[in-house]
Amino acid sequence: MQNQCPCCSNKAFEECCQPIIEGKTSAQTAQALMRSRYSAYVTVASQYLIDSTHISQKANYSKTEIEAWAKESSWQKLEVLSCKTGLENDDLGEVEFKAYYHEKKNILQTHHEQSVFKKEDGTWFYVSGKIVPPPKSEVISSNRNAPCPCGSGKKFKKCCGG
Repeated sequence: MQNQCPCCSNKAFEECCQPIIEGKTSAQTAQALMRSRYSAYVTVASQYLIDSTHISQKANYSKTEIEAWAKESSWQKLEVLSCKTGLENDDLGEVEFKAYYHEKKNILQTHHEQSVFKKEDGTWFYVSGKIVPPPKSEVISSNRNAPCPCGSGKKFKKCCGG
């Protein structure tokens, strides 16, 4: 039985992000690289995260810190909001996404980022990301009967707030 890919592509992990993470194939688009990087956090593939970061930015990342964050987070869902360029024939791309996860204290967090990717010699790399702060209307209320912000359709108390 094949496992669903963590990147929420509705494909099997073995047919989606796993071959990219393992270096058997390369990401063809900026969005494919972003999805594989999310899956790498879920599977704690920290070396892949370092390797897929642009050379100009690698000094800003620590394999130990990446592993710690990946392990202490319980990854829930990836939501791709938009893509600007970043297709097979492009050299630059932007992807906006939300990654939902529980932190150590089991509080649902949303990592909302606008990422920039660059393709060099046929390979896509993550260059930078700008965190998008949540609008005040999206801050999780203390109402445990409200719909869960992760999009599951369940009440917050029966899903991420439980």
